[in-house]
Amino acid sequence: MIWAKEETLPRDELEALQLRKLKKTVSYIYARVSPYRKKMEKSGVRPEDIRTLDDLRRLPFTSKKDFREHYPMGLFAVDKKELIRFHASSGTTGKPTVVGYTKNDLEMWLSNVARIACMGGACGEDIVQLSFGYGTFTGALGLHGGLEKIGAAVIPMSSGNTKKQIMFLKDMGVTLLVATPSYALHLGEEVRRMGLDPAKDLCLRTGLFGGEGMTEPMRDEMRHVWGEQFFCTQNYGMSELCGPGVAGECRELCGMHVNEDWFIPEIIDPKTEEVLPAGARGELVVTCLGKEALPIVRYRTGDMTRLFYEPCKCGRTTVRMENLSGRADDMLVIRGVNVFPTQIEEVLLKIEEIGPHYEILVERRNRLDVMTITVELIDDRLLDSYGRLSELEKKIKAGLKSQLGLATEIRLVAPYSLQRFEGKAKRIRDLRKDGL
Repeated sequence: MIWAKEETLPRDELEALQLRKLKKTVSYIYARVSPYRKKMEKSGVRPEDIRTLDDLRRLPFTSKKDFREHYPMGLFAVDKKELIRFHASSGTTGKPTVVGYTKNDLEMWLSNVARIACMGGACGEDIVQLSFGYGTFTGALGLHGGLEKIGAAVIPMSSGNTKKQIMFLKDMGVTLLVATPSYALHLGEEVRRMGLDPAKDLCLRTGLFGGEGMTEPMRDEMRHVWGEQFFCTQNYGMSELCGPGVAGECRELCGMHVNEDWFIPEIIDPKTEEVLPAGARGELVVTCLGKEALPIVRYRTGDMTRLFYEPCKCGRTTVRMENLSGRADDMLVIRGVNVFPTQIEEVLLKIEEIGPHYEILVERRNRLDVMTITVELIDDRLLDSYGRLSELEKKIKAGLKSQLGLATEIRLVAPYSLQRFEGKAKRIRDLRKDGL
């Protein structure tokens, strides 16, 4: 189902709409946000210089650093009395990023989430179990409001309490699950450990996943765990931009459609900051159109992806962003080789004898980088066979060497040994600063 006519506009009409909104947004932020006005003046650009969409690249970037320097509300464009909602990032690496919404902002946000939900197959008849953690995190209340907007019934389960999650999945006839991909896999594993067959004993048919990336092997693993009837998509957003609702996959599974009448995406070289052509892989930069409380121009997301402008078979004409290949700041450099966790995951999930959960440890020994990957066995009886374990270890190492171009160390552990995460999975420990 297509929620809004703007999703199917011809490219020329869509770009004309974007330009009108961009001019208005730039004038608005210049007049109301002093830190950004100073950045524009330093760059030698004024609102009247924005005459075409190509002029967007003349504007300075916004980054996480700007939020930290002007914490908590120095980038806001409205008075506090106009705000009706606050959210914030987790702040695990310092001060949280605080965002705010006016009444119009909230309506825009939830309408965009409704679009994303419809793209992924949600409908008004769905019973939704929402297993994101509620609080200042934008994911839970964003999906909650967007799904209610399309008429779905939402169970605000929040994260954790897995036994109760499974009880509600069964007793309430839940048809749609909202969660992080890693928690959805954990939940599916626990369903099967309780002796339930998800395809026969549950009504669950759809997954709307966000909060962390999902590779294609992980999607295949979802079907393996939940059953062939289970169709899952992922969606994209971040608190600085509005929360979820920026982009999402449709049923064609050929990239995430960006809601372009509200967001203009660019791809840049993260080192040179030059704008790259369509189809080139680089860092995603997003400009928000029409936000009142927190207008954002050219926000550097740190996410690595590509953009495709060809119309989709689903009927939408909006640009599609390729599923994320990682974050610029998540990239590991091991002995001069660039490594993204998603590359490792793609290899591991193709090996039948091991599960979908893993941990990456990077440390320095004798001045050399060493990467150790810990993975779980599916069958703990393998632990009693040194020969089979050795062969499996060689198989994993060979796959990773072919994918990454470097050698790794592998640690095989018993099933259910590794930590499960209710929110975003934390899979990397980089200890190189602690050793020589």
